[in-house]
Amino acid sequence: MPDSAARGRGGSRTTKTHCPYCSLQCGMSVTAGDRPATLVPLDFPTNRGGLCSKGWSSVELLDHPERLLHPLVRAVPGDRTSPLVETTWDDALSRLVGAIRRTQRTHGRDAVGCFGGGSLTNEQAYQFGKFARVALRTSAIDYNGRFCMSSAAGAANRAFGLDRGMPFPLADIAEADVVVLVGSNPADTMPPAMQYFDAGRERGAGHIVVDPRRTATARNSALHLQPLPGTDLALANGLLHIALAEGLVDEEYVAARTTGFDEVRAGVAAYWPDRVERLTGVPVADQRRTVFALARAERAIVLTARGAEQHRSGTDTAQAWINLALALGLPGRPGSGWGTVTGQGNGQGGREHGQKADQLPGYRSLRDPAARAHVAAVWGIDPDDLPVPGKSAFEMLDALGTDGGVRTLLVLASNVAVSAPDARRVVSRLADLDFLAVSDFFLSETAELADVVLPSAMWAEEAGTMTNLEGRVIRRRRALDPPDGILDDLQLLAELAGRLGAGDRFSGDPETVFEELRRASAGGVADYAGISYDRIDAEDGVFWPCPDPAHPGTPRLFTERFATPDGRARFVRVEHVDAHERPDAEYPFVLTTGRVLAQYQSGTQTRRSRSLQLIAPTPRAELHPDLARELGIGQGDVVELATRRGRARFAAQVTDAIRPDVVFAPFHWGGGSSANALTDAAALDPVSRMPAFKVCAVAVTRVSGPTERIDPPAAATQPRPRAHAPVPTPEPRPPARSRSAAQRSTRVKSTPRFLQGVYPITGEGLAKPGPVDAALRYTVPSGCSAQALYFRGGNSTGELVYVLLLRDGEAMRWFPIGAKGDVHVPLRVVEDLPGGTVVELHAAAPEGVTGELVLDLGLVEV
Repeated sequence: MPDSAARGRGGSRTTKTHCPYCSLQCGMSVTAGDRPATLVPLDFPTNRGGLCSKGWSSVELLDHPERLLHPLVRAVPGDRTSPLVETTWDDALSRLVGAIRRTQRTHGRDAVGCFGGGSLTNEQAYQFGKFARVALRTSAIDYNGRFCMSSAAGAANRAFGLDRGMPFPLADIAEADVVVLVGSNPADTMPPAMQYFDAGRERGAGHIVVDPRRTATARNSALHLQPLPGTDLALANGLLHIALAEGLVDEEYVAARTTGFDEVRAGVAAYWPDRVERLTGVPVADQRRTVFALARAERAIVLTARGAEQHRSGTDTAQAWINLALALGLPGRPGSGWGTVTGQGNGQGGREHGQKADQLPGYRSLRDPAARAHVAAVWGIDPDDLPVPGKSAFEMLDALGTDGGVRTLLVLASNVAVSAPDARRVVSRLADLDFLAVSDFFLSETAELADVVLPSAMWAEEAGTMTNLEGRVIRRRRALDPPDGILDDLQLLAELAGRLGAGDRFSGDPETVFEELRRASAGGVADYAGISYDRIDAEDGVFWPCPDPAHPGTPRLFTERFATPDGRARFVRVEHVDAHERPDAEYPFVLTTGRVLAQYQSGTQTRRSRSLQLIAPTPRAELHPDLARELGIGQGDVVELATRRGRARFAAQVTDAIRPDVVFAPFHWGGGSSANALTDAAALDPVSRMPAFKVCAVAVTRVSGPTERIDPPAAATQPRPRAHAPVPTPEPRPPARSRSAAQRSTRVKSTPRFLQGVYPITGEGLAKPGPVDAALRYTVPSGCSAQALYFRGGNSTGELVYVLLLRDGEAMRWFPIGAKGDVHVPLRVVEDLPGGTVVELHAAAPEGVTGELVLDLGLVEV
């Protein structure tokens, strides 16, 4: 067991540094030396003297009895069933370097891969990317931020030309009159930030929370919208529809500062309020209240987070909320804007400087010849020696051990066996590797599978910089020395590079590496060239971009122009897409995952904290009382959640804070309580390559009454992990084909059906109605009957048109729609339609008239 007293050489010292956990990077002062380390919070701009339970307990782990103090290797090399035993650094590194050389000699350079994490310092993240591309010359590198921030980053880059989580300081939240939080629960995930929300409420601000759970954040809000998981995009489009209909769009701002709004205007025409209520479950009155609050506020902020973004359409969902913010003129306006709440400690900086498969330092694109030339010059290599972009995180993990995939993998600061989606599948892929090396300070679930485990220095034992959720670059200062012989990850990479023959290009000194990072980022989107350690110390951190030492930094972005070639923000038309996996008879409910107050990420650290174990000792799945009653489940009972990928067990928490059709499970545990053994990775976001962490179909069964220990599901009941196959990219479908509402629940006898969408029309004369689109045709299934309940239509043309409802080719009803008008007609008197009946919509318009029709026919199938 490491003894902090033995590390106090020369007595105790007190060091100003930062918490190792979330992206707030709260300031704290750590005293270490002749006693176990202690801490006190500092009055840093993000936390103002506050800390959460995770921050207060962080020093407990520095001297934890499970801390790794020596490298570990397999007793029988190559046999991962043999025990891990202690060895020397020389032996461990020799095994790793030997595996790298054998793999690249046999399978090529890209057969060696690197997987990083959002907790690495900027210097470590930068050096890891450089190590992959210079020392290994491999394209195979990505990091766990791909599972966190990538969708918001994709949307921000597309809309603004720049991705910085919050383009304004955290303190602006306290001054905002309205804040809309979408899929974010800072009261649990970053409690010190709540003082800004509290200050806003004391001023009379209204906060609106969009979340399927009534979280601690939602309980304190003025309005809680509780949509079905996976429908946030439809909600955002619906809010913009209302803004347009009510004349709330800032047309002057849109004209002066944006492009592409006409396409978006046309797209959201199909998202009228009652249809959005049907898709999302959010009442029309609450939709209207939200839009009017945002539009009438002098200062308004929209914040999205993982609840909205961790979906197969996460990028488009973030884009939909950006579209709404742009239409209301918020980004760049003082005290207003759109932002995303970064999760991991260095989730922002970690993705800026080279860990992502397609990026170079400074947020440069690996595909850009000018970017390649700039970075290659800093690194002293030929640009042609830089590899091309590699596979994204899950795609790389899913191809481990295959021809053309990674065969030897080095993992730093990540526990993919718990944090990756479809985790059992990822564990099976790790087993297919020829060689796995993991650097960590505890024996994580991923490290347990490795051929070599390399002990790492912990947060208080290393130095470097971090970039918090505001884009503020701060200093992590070394508060105490690591145990004898322990390297931090920066030193580890320098040592490995030396053994691979590239040692002259790498350093283990953080300030030396940061000075190189400044030069590599210069002129890039994330420009750190004007930031130095001295400036950070003097100014409580510096906001990027900061292109030269005389530049003041940029706390607020987009005040005059956006980071696009023409300085204008981009509207992008986006459409609601069904969840890849919807409830059915076998898996009748929706599973969503997330965090709890006293645990963090994969739990490698927090599950070992005695203090935090007292707060959250057991993984608990949340169920609504109606669902629990239906399934015979009581408070604290052991329940098994089953999806097509795996089974996991939790203690039941019965609460009316969740929707009756949704189950929530925390993802901080592994083994038999691994929520990510259940999540869906069968379809990735086409832009961010984000899997669907937040929605999949699930079945729930009671296993037993309350018990102190939850046993894992029997191995024989676990489905076999999916075989190696390429992960498909989803094709976005227009809302006309969407039937998510139709399959939302299997606990009712009737099933709604909809013929809906936006369709072009060219008139051939009012006497010549004809079919509009094949999607507007419905055949009642054999053995069922149906009834039409309502028709709603809108007409963009300047002439009267009409729509005809046909039954088996015969006209049933006709609906005139005036020029630039709309109609809504209940159809309570329409007779039953037996099985085999064909229902369709035709339309007619004066000859030569062109435009669009918005159509929605609602039926119920019994």
